[in-house]
Amino acid sequence: MTAYDVIVLAGGAAKRLGGADKPGLRVGGRALLDRVLSACADAAVTVVVGGRRATARPVVWTREVPEGGGPLAALGAGLRLTTAERVLVLSADLPFLGRGTVDALLTAAGEPGREGALCTDPDGRDQPLVAAYRAEPLRRELALIATEHGSLAGLPLRLLTAELDLARIDAGPDASFDCDTWDDIAAARARIREHGAVLDEWITSVKNELGIDLDVDTALLLDLARDAAHGVARPAAPLTTFLVGYAAARASAGAGPDEAAAAVAEAAHKATDLALRWEAEVEASGGETAGAGGSGSGTADGTTGGAGRDAGREGTGTP
Repeated sequence: MTAYDVIVLAGGAAKRLGGADKPGLRVGGRALLDRVLSACADAAVTVVVGGRRATARPVVWTREVPEGGGPLAALGAGLRLTTAERVLVLSADLPFLGRGTVDALLTAAGEPGREGALCTDPDGRDQPLVAAYRAEPLRRELALIATEHGSLAGLPLRLLTAELDLARIDAGPDASFDCDTWDDIAAARARIREHGAVLDEWITSVKNELGIDLDVDTALLLDLARDAAHGVARPAAPLTTFLVGYAAARASAGAGPDEAAAAVAEAAHKATDLALRWEAEVEASGGETAGAGGSGSGTADGTTGGAGRDAGREGTGTP
């Protein structure tokens, strides 16, 4: 992907939120601003227009002139600090913005003849703060608007978008979902806890909190936890997955994300096989519970009673 810069507008008054610090409001345990920043983590330069605050990754701060001068003034202030040929422009209240939408916008903005691309919401309305623009025409139009009106303060974004040749991206209902009211905040918090999304949201939040850039096989780790809980004891599940992570970290020290993910998978497979062997011994001894203190009365190789169960698990039989 060609290098790009990003401008995040985070200086609104949030009147419909009673003046609350909207970029700092948390959805899924993360500030709205941090959720937006995570979707564009590979930007060459990230400019946030708004009041300074702690963020999950380094950014460049600036303010519009005058403060509270509106989105065009904020965009102009941020643009002065960018140098890339394409500029991603985002509001700071997009809890569900994802990497896929960012890539789609940047790709469409680079098409021949286009001066940018923006998302449309489910009702077909343009979202100029979920957009990517080519920097040269963006600077040109902002300069023309400022000359015509005397400044950019207080002017609506449609004055800009009406003059640019923009592609429209239908990114679905989530990408352009923004949080303008307390009802929006409540809806966003409820949505990430829906059954089909909660696990991915949680894993993403944990990785961001811990500063981990690593894609792992979640299903593999869940299977490991299940086998440890079933074959050993319920508390073995979290302890085993912790030890797998620790072993993987040691094995992949200094390696890249791909090598680290492979180390997690290898450690998880080893631990799963151990859990299955442990369970097979218990079944072979006539159903004695693990840790009961008896020596067991299974066969010498410890496979009686467990071989059938393991044989039915593709790729997870005892070695």
